[in-house]
Amino acid sequence: MKQTEAQSDRESFYLEVSSVNGAVSLPLHSSIVLFLLSYTECSSFHVYLVTDQADILPSLSGLVPGGLAVSEVRRDELPRLVKMCRLPAALEPDVCFCRAGLAVVLRHIIQSACQLMSSRRDVASLLGFKNTCLKACAEVSQWTRLCELDIPSAVEEHLRNPEDQMCRLPAAILNLEKRLGEPVKVHNDDKIRRQKLQQQKKSDSQLKGPSTESESHPGVEISAALAKLSEVAVPPPSTRESSDIRKVKSTELPELEHVFAEGLYFTLTDVVLLPCIHQYLISIQKHTPSTLSHLPLLLRWYQRVQELPSVLRAAKDCGMALFSLSSVDPCPPQPEAPRSGGAEQDGPKLKQEPFIGGPRPTLTKLQENGIDAVYTAHPCPSWTVDWESLPMAVNPTEGKMSDARAVRKQQQLNNLLAAVTDMAHPGNTVVDFCSGGGHVGIVLAYTLPKCQVILIENKEESLVRARDRSAQLGLTNIGFVQTNLDYFTGNFNIGVALHACGVATDMVLDRCLQARAGFVISPCCYGFIQNTLKFNFPKSTRFAETLSYKEHMILCRFADQTAVSLPLDRRLIGKRCMGLVDLDRSWAAETHGYSVRVMTMVPEGCSPKNNMLVGFPTTQL
Repeated sequence: MKQTEAQSDRESFYLEVSSVNGAVSLPLHSSIVLFLLSYTECSSFHVYLVTDQADILPSLSGLVPGGLAVSEVRRDELPRLVKMCRLPAALEPDVCFCRAGLAVVLRHIIQSACQLMSSRRDVASLLGFKNTCLKACAEVSQWTRLCELDIPSAVEEHLRNPEDQMCRLPAAILNLEKRLGEPVKVHNDDKIRRQKLQQQKKSDSQLKGPSTESESHPGVEISAALAKLSEVAVPPPSTRESSDIRKVKSTELPELEHVFAEGLYFTLTDVVLLPCIHQYLISIQKHTPSTLSHLPLLLRWYQRVQELPSVLRAAKDCGMALFSLSSVDPCPPQPEAPRSGGAEQDGPKLKQEPFIGGPRPTLTKLQENGIDAVYTAHPCPSWTVDWESLPMAVNPTEGKMSDARAVRKQQQLNNLLAAVTDMAHPGNTVVDFCSGGGHVGIVLAYTLPKCQVILIENKEESLVRARDRSAQLGLTNIGFVQTNLDYFTGNFNIGVALHACGVATDMVLDRCLQARAGFVISPCCYGFIQNTLKFNFPKSTRFAETLSYKEHMILCRFADQTAVSLPLDRRLIGKRCMGLVDLDRSWAAETHGYSVRVMTMVPEGCSPKNNMLVGFPTTQL
């Protein structure tokens, strides 16, 4: 059916549909979203299945929960913001606010369900302690990456070629098995561990006493998990542990065992994993059932989630025939268990090496090789926005900051806007990455009315504030996307970022290079730079031939020492280190056919992190 941008007053979800040789199916990410919609019993959304074929709904009968409004939509008919993102995605009725990426969309479903059904305590608890479950983006959280990306990808790869992988277990599955065996750390775990010790002592005394029938008690982990899932809050028991239990040191208390994926409580992580592990176990049981003996903890988890009525209901609603593995005889994993070829079980280690000494040996080494910080003169140091003539909702003074800080923010914005204005042409799309509350993006949208401006931010609260400010101004050339950078795939002409933290600068830079877009980026938090799954430092060939990773990290660490409270000589060294780190970035970008300048904001005192990388493509690839 034709999808128009003003079709529904309900929020819309867009889910991928796969097609292989004419046969349609749901990718795991789509199945996970539908499973959560059924689990929460939230039917306030309109679900669009994105396909290049017609009349696919009959083929998916039984896989889509009843009670949902479901339609088909062709990929070329998607709303503009949705087209720019990897699915799944959610679009609000005004079509200017989009959420994209599995974890972001799932968390939004839970929050929406809680607003509609405040009594559903079991739904609210899915977000975990302090509502942080899968909140950290996959680029910085190995746990989010494992659950959101690695396991779904590994399972789908296995399902495509199950016979080719008969002799090995995916690294992501082995990693999850290992995680399930690690001690559980939860809020207030000292109290629960003392209850476990008391229960153990009671069980030991019963075993030593006369043989009588005694009522069996569930473990404290199970009791805590079931209490959390109750829809009615149950007050904790008022009984205190005996004095001998209270005297036991915390280091001598028994460890808590996993009940569910993140520990004691059923969370969003379990919702993400269940459709993936279910499909994987079906395939393993069909092709290599003996492999199951190497996954005892995963099998126990799979059986445990089936004890929850809401899980069974949602699974039935989505056509997932959960099965019992009672016939499988799990044994502890053997040293020679099948392993994934090549990949390490835990993935690359991202921990930084310890620092020894100062930056001077590294600076001297670079200088001896003809490398030193190079700054281009600012092309328009006196350029400024006429802030007094702008509405208050445009001005950063509207935010919650002191007058002095607001003036510095205006000065920072002057620098970025001058560079963007020099690059921009009518009809261009400008993307404000890591937009926060919209200080950069809103000014750009207001001062460049013939350009489209899109704000990208992974923190919902900040982006909602930006949308509210935009609504006050009546801006129609602005859009908002809550997502991690990896999920934004659209084309654009100019990318801008003010104080993108650590490797976020490199992610923005990489995204601009992929889009062949110009960029104006102000880096920040150099001390957080480190090798990731995507980036290795130093980045440029010349720096990599001169410095080791550890030496480059020394530069990054001392590049953060530019605070005004520090002595002048230390700040000058910090500024020099900043220039060298950004010189490495600029040289790496130039190998992609770009002209890049590293310059200093004016006035220099507008920020301790006053570098700007300004680049544009000089060749077409």
